[in-house]
Amino acid sequence: MNIECPLPAETEETIRLGHGSGGALSQHLFQNYIYPHIKNPWLDQMHDAAVLPVSGARLVFTTDSFVVSPLFFPGGNIGELAVFGTVNDLAMSGARPLYLSCSLILEEGFPLNTLATIMASMGRAAAQSGVQLVTGDTKVVERGKGDGLYINTAGVGVLEREWQIGPASIRAGDRILLSGDIGRHGMAVMASREGLAFETELQSDCAPLHAPVRDLLQAGIRVHCLRDLTRGGLATALVELSQTSSTSFVIEESAVPVSEPVEGACELLGLDPLYVANEGRFAVFVAPEQEQPALEILRRHTVSAASRTIGQVCTSGRPEVILRNLLGCERLLDLLPGEQLPRIC
Repeated sequence: MNIECPLPAETEETIRLGHGSGGALSQHLFQNYIYPHIKNPWLDQMHDAAVLPVSGARLVFTTDSFVVSPLFFPGGNIGELAVFGTVNDLAMSGARPLYLSCSLILEEGFPLNTLATIMASMGRAAAQSGVQLVTGDTKVVERGKGDGLYINTAGVGVLEREWQIGPASIRAGDRILLSGDIGRHGMAVMASREGLAFETELQSDCAPLHAPVRDLLQAGIRVHCLRDLTRGGLATALVELSQTSSTSFVIEESAVPVSEPVEGACELLGLDPLYVANEGRFAVFVAPEQEQPALEILRRHTVSAASRTIGQVCTSGRPEVILRNLLGCERLLDLLPGEQLPRIC
């Protein structure tokens, strides 16, 4: 008797959250499955938003989706996060934010009072940021298919300065400035999600960043690059910028501020604060001669009052980020193979 054994079907590669969603996985998906099919000069800018010439003006366009869990966390909620996150992406290109869209994906059974509360928060956040929500869409999916609420936003701003702000403008010798302590948002969301109680309540740093950026540019500071330190935290942002600009960075670990509550929570949970998300912190790259004037301007704003220099860009052609401690020992920072805290934005 001849028995035919079927060949095993070829296993198709799939996306797995266990491999992360904010570091190496995102780059892998973009470079191998997304970019090859839609590549164009605007995507090649590799920045938080695309700069688009339109009838003599330079518009900046960005989009983002927000799936944070839980929807409300100490210091904010998904509505504020959606507005501030999009405004900040525009600001990181040096743009003046103007208009936002808002698309809601709601799950059947979602409380209408909660929806009204979130939309009221979005309205207040938009007013605080000087933007208007001018268009949008609403979809309702079956119960169990949407985890309550997802929000997608897009933003439009305008560039009012001639110089290019982005990874391509990073130069050897640039000083790297950090606008404040890190890790607040990710740990606040994590504590709320898991019901963790700490001696000092963790508060998200969720805030708009356009005002300090505006003042830097209005003062004539020739900012080379800006980057908000969201998913993947400070370390991921620096590694991505190093790779995109083909430069190396040296960061002084002692100069990177971490609050005691965040440091304690990270130690308890075995997390590295360098990779924990922020929603109100950003890095600034400027020439050495503009380091002090830039710090003085940043420190005038509450959101960036604790700004400081944390490192500099080196001449090495090898793209890498070196973290140096007080003893002079060095280690390389890299993209995490998985994300420490999913669903934080």
